[in-house]
Amino acid sequence: MSYIPSFSLFPFCLFLVYTPKITPFCGPFVSSRITPLMLYIFHFPFSLCRVHTPSLPPFGAPYYNPHHVYTSPRVPFYPPPHSPPRLTPRRTVPAYIVKTFSVDGFLQDDDRSHTSPGSEDNKSQNVNRSLSLVDMYIDTSEPTENVGQIQFSMEYNFNEMTLILRIMQAKELPAKDLSGTSDPYVRVTLLPDKKHKLETKIKRRTLHPKWHETFYFEGFPIQKLQSRVLHLHVFDYDRFSRDDSIGEVHIPLCQVDFSEKNNTFWKALHPLEKNKCGEILTSLMYQPSTSQLTLTVIKCRNLKAKDINGKSDPYVKVWLYFGEKRIEKKKSEVQFCTLNPEFHFSVMFEVPWERIRECQLNVTIMDHDKVGRNEAIGKIMLGKAGSGTSETKHWSDMITKPRQTVVMWHRLKPE
Repeated sequence: MSYIPSFSLFPFCLFLVYTPKITPFCGPFVSSRITPLMLYIFHFPFSLCRVHTPSLPPFGAPYYNPHHVYTSPRVPFYPPPHSPPRLTPRRTVPAYIVKTFSVDGFLQDDDRSHTSPGSEDNKSQNVNRSLSLVDMYIDTSEPTENVGQIQFSMEYNFNEMTLILRIMQAKELPAKDLSGTSDPYVRVTLLPDKKHKLETKIKRRTLHPKWHETFYFEGFPIQKLQSRVLHLHVFDYDRFSRDDSIGEVHIPLCQVDFSEKNNTFWKALHPLEKNKCGEILTSLMYQPSTSQLTLTVIKCRNLKAKDINGKSDPYVKVWLYFGEKRIEKKKSEVQFCTLNPEFHFSVMFEVPWERIRECQLNVTIMDHDKVGRNEAIGKIMLGKAGSGTSETKHWSDMITKPRQTVVMWHRLKPE
């Protein structure tokens, strides 16, 4: 916007009207100089007045006048053409969404080890991390029912740090539709990252689908890749309702030999596990000089809800066993209305070194009920013959590293 002065004729008109009347009284000297004086006196106040008008757009610019103060020939405005959509010729997972899996089981972006990459401590941390992942996401038992098999292959490009996964086919899938067939597709994830998923195309009305699709996971160093678990989940597509789960399979990449060119597998699908109880973080330490065994239940996460409000009132119950005989029991305080309790509950038992290999600890997470019987949410067995791979590994690490605290996550098993 700009301000332009108003050159009005009003002062000049006043001068013409009043000059003849003023001249006889002022004399000839004054009358000869009244014209510029009167013009200055009458024009000065009006010269301060300015009219507010919008500035004109530059020549050739798009016309835009929201207040309609003036009019001018409109120049047509042509918006820039839209850029064509970027095509992705292959399905990839870029490296910038990759997150490392820390020792305590959490997802972190900057998991830095204080040891050198080739040191023994760093290698042992990678092994412990892989073993905890295997036990956390994998059910080593046989499938409770036959839900089919899936064929796939894996290859690793060391130069480009890329995992190449090929989903080939499946067979003997169960029928999920009324027509006696299914509309299967496969969802692919690299656990523990559950946010980024890749999917195959849907094969209509078949129990023996053939996909032959390739997925690229780019920017994965081999050390980081071996700490992941490949999850293949087969679904039946439904247009008007939620997709039905057919079966799933977990493949720990630390157990795959990527030096081989042809890694083709047939894996039996497992039904979706409905009895997920949650996870528990515990620490163990043994003092040989005092024969003191210390167990600390630090916290739990994603516990199974037992109450109507979708929560639970969990507490910890610990039994010390020698063989099959119960010796001593201890309990923690109740944490009300939570599925992610923090206990920091420590118990100490006197166990001689001669009997440390025959004792076991039964750790059970219970749900407290004011009316009725308390229910078990899940449990683990820590000992030489533990309830899982991570439990046995945790116990052996405690024995081989006396006077050191060993911390590990475990998946709770149903009672």
